[in-house]
Amino acid sequence: MSSRELLGALGRGMVAGAVGTIAMTVSERLEMAVSGREASQVPGQVGAHLLPGQDPTSASDVERLNTPVHWAHGISMGALRGALDLAGLRGGEASAVHFALVWGGDAALYRALGIADAPWRWEAGELASDVMNKGVYAAVTGAVYDALAGADH
Repeated sequence: MSSRELLGALGRGMVAGAVGTIAMTVSERLEMAVSGREASQVPGQVGAHLLPGQDPTSASDVERLNTPVHWAHGISMGALRGALDLAGLRGGEASAVHFALVWGGDAALYRALGIADAPWRWEAGELASDVMNKGVYAAVTGAVYDALAGADH
């Protein structure tokens, strides 16, 4: 594999991840309107834990980081979709693996940082919301990636 192929797949993945993040954000907004739940502060909490000089107990740090970390995470995880393509996974199979890696990795990270309990201890609505919205992300990211990569496959 050439560096051009690698950069192409990762770049397509990041573009697809941006579109997937748009779809997930819309899905979250619709779901919150129906369920009445408040917006998640988890991205900001993750950022405050991982970025030097930030305080995860500071509401202002968490709030300030929430949107940028949400977008950075979605875009960067799109690159993972490109890496799956390079490993030979495409279509629905790649989207399913992408979902499992993103959702499982997020759940493990939240647990490791002390932000959330293990997923099997989450409330049913919280679990359903997270799975649904990240499912939307993975499905849209995969569809966009496959469309962008169509000429290369």
